[in-house]
Amino acid sequence: MAPLRFLKRDVKSKRTLERVVHGTFLIMGLITVGCVLLITIYLIVAGLPAIREIGLIDFLFGKEWASTEAEPKFGILPFILTSVYGTAGAIVLGVPVGFFTAVFLSKLAGKRVRAVVDTAVNLLAGIPSVVYGLVGMLVLVPAVRELFGLPDGASLFSAIIVLAIMILPSIIKVSLTALDAVPKDYEDASLALGATPVETYFKVSVPAAKSGIAAAVVLGVGRAIGEAMAVMMVSGNVANMPSLFESVRFLTTAVASEMAYASEGSLQRNALFSIALVLFLFIMLINATLNFFLKRKGERE
Repeated sequence: MAPLRFLKRDVKSKRTLERVVHGTFLIMGLITVGCVLLITIYLIVAGLPAIREIGLIDFLFGKEWASTEAEPKFGILPFILTSVYGTAGAIVLGVPVGFFTAVFLSKLAGKRVRAVVDTAVNLLAGIPSVVYGLVGMLVLVPAVRELFGLPDGASLFSAIIVLAIMILPSIIKVSLTALDAVPKDYEDASLALGATPVETYFKVSVPAAKSGIAAAVVLGVGRAIGEAMAVMMVSGNVANMPSLFESVRFLTTAVASEMAYASEGSLQRNALFSIALVLFLFIMLINATLNFFLKRKGERE
């Protein structure tokens, strides 16, 4: 009877521990959802008044931003297009490099090479944004100016290069984790059927890890869209319509550069909150779109 009593007590203690852990995770999840809801509500409440006053069409599709003039103009189309072009350019450059690096580290690299590259990637992830911006401003901007014969190297092109480098750690680490999680049996079966190692990696391992790789791309997109300080230091921060070798301003840098001196309750300050709302909705739309297509593709397969 004594062993049975101890066994029942052990089972009860395990169930209690599981309930505590389950409750803790539930509370953490609810806190996360609550934070997102609070941010959403705050941005809507703070951003809608300016949009009503300016007009939705004039705000979203206006081509001039002159918030401090006697007759201010609050058109953010240049900021929207610059953010779209800058993010797209960073993804086009950064995703292939990060993806192939992850495949190389997971499937081809030796232990020593992987350890060295892993350390370098971790260092890249730990570097503050302002350091990226400082190095870009001191090294990249002069190099772009000299290489292309421009009056100023601070441009959309420089911002794309910096963003592409900044998103590499997220893409490499998440893709690498997804590729390492693919069961080795999949690869052994493919090799046994006569496929080459390269065919196995790209036709078996990569498709099996596609959800993790897609998550890496989503993280990269979020990092590229949301970056402010580094972009501000290399893009020139001028409210021009986007051009590859001209100074531009992103949605994030528009908020960061003017919020400090925008007076409380002014239309300028409210318009900056409206920009933040547009940026927030933009990120949510991208994430929802990517998730929709991933789920749809998964259901088809």
